[in-house]
Amino acid sequence: MAKANAIIRDELKTKGVRHWELAHELGVSEQTLVRWLRFEIDEDKQFDMLEKIEAIAKRKENVLDN
Repeated sequence: MAKANAIIRDELKTKGVRHWELAHELGVSEQTLVRWLRFEIDEDKQFDMLEKIEAIAKRKENVLDN
């Protein structure tokens, strides 16, 4: 059985974004984010999370480039 929110989990791993970083960006605790990921999240929320993951990854990349 596949884990819920596989797209979010895969993107976090691929982009090197930690759960706490996404949680901070969403304005929730890391524990809340982990609980949300236990069950499938609606498409709008997933899209928002994917956008935030991308933004975090770009910021991290910019820091490394400077």
